[in-house]
Amino acid sequence: MKTCRCAMTVAFMVLLAACPSIAQQALKPQAARPAVNMTVVTPETVGFSSERLERLHALMRQEVDQKQISGYVTILARHGKVVDYSVGGLSNMASGAPMAKDSIFRDYSMTKPVTGVAMMILYEQGKWLPSDPVSKFVPEFAHLKVYKGMDADGKMILVDPDHAPTMRELMSHTAGFLYGFGNTPVDKMYQDANLFASKNLEEFVGKLAKLPLSYQPGTQWVYSVGMDVEGYIVEKLSGQTLPNFMREQIYSPLGMRDAGFIVPAEKRSRFVTNYRADEKGNLTEVADGGLMGIHWVADPGMPSGGGGMVSTAEDYYRFAQMLANGGELDGKRVLSPSTVKLMTSNHVPASILTGEFGGGMHVMRPGFGYGINGAVVFDPPEANLSFGKGTYLWDGAAGTWFWIDPTNDVVFVAMIQRMGSPDNHYLEYRSHAIVYGVLVDPAK
Repeated sequence: MKTCRCAMTVAFMVLLAACPSIAQQALKPQAARPAVNMTVVTPETVGFSSERLERLHALMRQEVDQKQISGYVTILARHGKVVDYSVGGLSNMASGAPMAKDSIFRDYSMTKPVTGVAMMILYEQGKWLPSDPVSKFVPEFAHLKVYKGMDADGKMILVDPDHAPTMRELMSHTAGFLYGFGNTPVDKMYQDANLFASKNLEEFVGKLAKLPLSYQPGTQWVYSVGMDVEGYIVEKLSGQTLPNFMREQIYSPLGMRDAGFIVPAEKRSRFVTNYRADEKGNLTEVADGGLMGIHWVADPGMPSGGGGMVSTAEDYYRFAQMLANGGELDGKRVLSPSTVKLMTSNHVPASILTGEFGGGMHVMRPGFGYGINGAVVFDPPEANLSFGKGTYLWDGAAGTWFWIDPTNDVVFVAMIQRMGSPDNHYLEYRSHAIVYGVLVDPAK
């Protein structure tokens, strides 16, 4: 046995001597990346094609020219270097105000990954575990029931959950909660409860605790208010409001200067007008407050961890690049690499990844699952996508989207403001195909 161990040791040392790069990786920690620099580099220096990059520009310009969107900002980066930073169209179609790099957008559901990072900061402090029941932190949920159809008299049948919903299930949309956007009896109860009219998160969870779960925990994937529950848990565990915790622990360290839950008066001129298509297909302005009751004018009594943030594209890029760097940006560490890995790994069981569940074009299927507060492409060929393995992504109701691809070391952020369009997801998926068509030398 000793002879065998000695031989293995010698062989390993010979291998290291023959391959200095392997030795360096095995014996030295990865060097920290330089500070973020938004100066655009030549695409070819990081494996992209300048000629093919015009396809991305043409795609976004076409959307503006065809009046599908008012304007856009996109950022594409690889190895922490910005390859493309494009702006086009208008911030407000009525005034003719041009879109700008510092334009402020409604992130809506792109708030979810940021709330996920807030939760993971508290996870690293030992304050919760994925296996914990949610009721450990929200005692109001201790006696939740599960909807099991209607009886002959039209009364709702309620049963006990097979197990208490866990934090992992809460954060991966498999706990049994809903948003209330559907037509089921439980959706109707959500609508009647008017959850987002709550004066604070405590009232919100109190209302939610009176509603049944829509399905047995861990048996379905349904988009839900789970991340708003997380916002409440952040407040309970930290002793701070969700906006204050995010500002101190995430926005300020990462230099996200305009990110937050309000757009103050001095920044309102940079706030992009939101649109939707009318019955004739023409873009018409959407007044804030219609979705989730959010106005972004004053500090919200009930900050939405699922959809309440605003930011510039550059703010969100800094957040995304932090995750791509393994939890660090500009020398400021927010999370450890192992925690980022936990957050961006699939947490949905294979029994749910059948193509039966999803939202928009994001269908939970083999190779495409959900991590903590964002989707995960853990087997790109199986998912029929061109991403690298381990890509983490999500988007927002007004058309914002982003992804982080650790295999190819690519980060992409896009911001538009158009509500309720089937083209929002379609544009997002077209951008996936174009960007990976631009990456012609992945070895660089």
